[in-house]
Amino acid sequence: MTKITLAQAGGGRGNPAERLEAAGRMAGEAAAAGASLICFPEQFVTGWSPKVPPGSGEPLDGPLTAAFARIAEENGIAVAGSIVEAGPENRPKNTTVVLDEDGELLAAYAKIHLFSPEGEDQYYTAGDRIATFTVDKTTFGLAVCYDLRFPELFRIYAIAGVECMLVPAAWPCSRLSHWETLLPARALENRYYVAGINTAGRPGAPCCGGSLAADPDGTVIGRCGAGEEAISIEVDPVAVHEAQSSLPSLSDRRSDLYHRLLSKL
Repeated sequence: MTKITLAQAGGGRGNPAERLEAAGRMAGEAAAAGASLICFPEQFVTGWSPKVPPGSGEPLDGPLTAAFARIAEENGIAVAGSIVEAGPENRPKNTTVVLDEDGELLAAYAKIHLFSPEGEDQYYTAGDRIATFTVDKTTFGLAVCYDLRFPELFRIYAIAGVECMLVPAAWPCSRLSHWETLLPARALENRYYVAGINTAGRPGAPCCGGSLAADPDGTVIGRCGAGEEAISIEVDPVAVHEAQSSLPSLSDRRSDLYHRLLSKL
């Protein structure tokens, strides 16, 4: 079993130093409770915005990643945080980084599906690869916010052997019912754990929390309210493989047929 903490932090409140200080406190509490990994919401330090000035962002090994590394090392816990990473042609990437308990980079994932309704695709560079990593013998995968609406990505992660997906997000209150439906659906259809870590809310804010985790049966096993809080869940890789064996929808796929059907479109 691997214990992980979903840290529903408030995005864009106060200054970045204050938010990192709060993140450090949450990481310390998670580690003291026995968690091996803590995950924070999408761009919670800077506040998510679909529109960023050209040339924004920092290198993958820049100051914000270094700050997450310090939090990880000081508290002895792996940390998944979010940065605006400098990208090609002055368009950054919306990137999640994972640092191990020694502060070493384990994985980096650039958001593949950019939120075109608010113009994120016009200001950011989309990622083009998945990212997996292992903590405490559990294999994790990364997706970000709008990625949740694309089941193809989550199926690819299942084929890659992922046992738990982490989905940091800045998901709006107006579509929270979609979030609550899609997270368990992605878990059930792939027979693995899915944990969505949303930005905390406050009166009048666009996001209103509701972070939750679902098991391989799609059953919700942990849920946050609207405000800033952290919850911990246990992930059991054995349960994933048992679920995938008992209902073998992954091995019963018709990949050969799907490719032929797609080629005719």
